[in-house]
Amino acid sequence: MELWDAYNSTFEKIEDMTLVRDELIPDGIYHLACDIAVKHTDGSYLLMQRDVQKHHGGMWELTAGGSALQGETPYDCAMRELREETGLAAESLEEIGRVVHDRHHALYVEYLCVTDCDKDSIVLQEGETMDFRWVDEDALMRLHSREFVSDRMRKFVTQKGME
Repeated sequence: MELWDAYNSTFEKIEDMTLVRDELIPDGIYHLACDIAVKHTDGSYLLMQRDVQKHHGGMWELTAGGSALQGETPYDCAMRELREETGLAAESLEEIGRVVHDRHHALYVEYLCVTDCDKDSIVLQEGETMDFRWVDEDALMRLHSREFVSDRMRKFVTQKGME
């Protein structure tokens, strides 16, 4: 059973309230999730292909990420998810945005990881990801929504420049 902290819409933790994954979350209550976009120092971005058994299976996304476990800070969640889904251990992450997603009862904290890793060193997480590739910004922007699930993060690339 995966336990989450409960939050209000302004990213403040609600004390003495615990959420359980796959159980109904009341309106006005949120769980915390983190997304991490990985940019190589050569300017390319890491795309991860979702496992076919997952929601949006087979589609590509610009992020590693997932829900924060009870007691985790957004930053700790992001570092853990990055390591689990890519094998990368970042020295630091830069927060690039926050998004409230009412329909999913989720608060997203978005991060950027800039790395000079060996591009072939990515480790896929069984049951989560099944492939990866590195693309330049032009190729990222040309991906069609039928094959790409990270429009929210793609907007951060164009709006923030993610430099």
